[in-house]
Amino acid sequence: MSRSATDPLDPGARGFAHRGLHQGMAFPENGLLAFAAALEAGAGIECDLRLTADDHILVFHDADARRLCGSPVVIGRATAAELARLRVGEHPIPTLEGLLALVGGRVPLLLEVKVADDLWRWLPALTAALAGYSGPFGVMSFEPRLVRLIKTSAPAWRRGLVVADSLPAWKRKLALLLADPDFVAVETTAAVRPWVARQRARRPVYSWTVRTSDQRAALSHRVDALIWEGDGRP
Repeated sequence: MSRSATDPLDPGARGFAHRGLHQGMAFPENGLLAFAAALEAGAGIECDLRLTADDHILVFHDADARRLCGSPVVIGRATAAELARLRVGEHPIPTLEGLLALVGGRVPLLLEVKVADDLWRWLPALTAALAGYSGPFGVMSFEPRLVRLIKTSAPAWRRGLVVADSLPAWKRKLALLLADPDFVAVETTAAVRPWVARQRARRPVYSWTVRTSDQRAALSHRVDALIWEGDGRP
């Protein structure tokens, strides 16, 4: 089997900026300043999503706020109002709606859902947040059940499965079968595996996280787009 269609999420040669074009706390990861910098650079944007206790979606990687906000609060156990008091650098944690308003369809988005224990709450929250957004986006996750839910309940969305290199082959095959993704995002060390080449014949493959020029050179011909940061910048 081979692909016969172009990739609607193709970010071009500039790839996807991992958590935005971030640098220290002046341009913190998954922050609106980092996303604005990625837009200025013409890069696609990859980011992480977390669900609050009251079903709002924040753009945030970690399960708790210790590393970025100096607070022990767990994102999934706090309300959006409680979390709005926290600061990443000098700014509040962005909402998905805020990110969409900033981007406005100018570059493709990769939205990685951190499912945690909230599988069944995610689809209604995503549907509400993405309603009316006409720009290119893909929703991806390590959790194949969520990807499958998107296939059945929101088939117009591009859906992706994120795959770690450490995932045993039998689990990977089962996850791919269950998820039936439009694209896969693989760890950089996995990009050289024969199974990735086979997947690429069927669907686009992106690779995370490219952090060095050597990685960039080694992977640029093996995958369809790089998810990069730092010296991995194309």
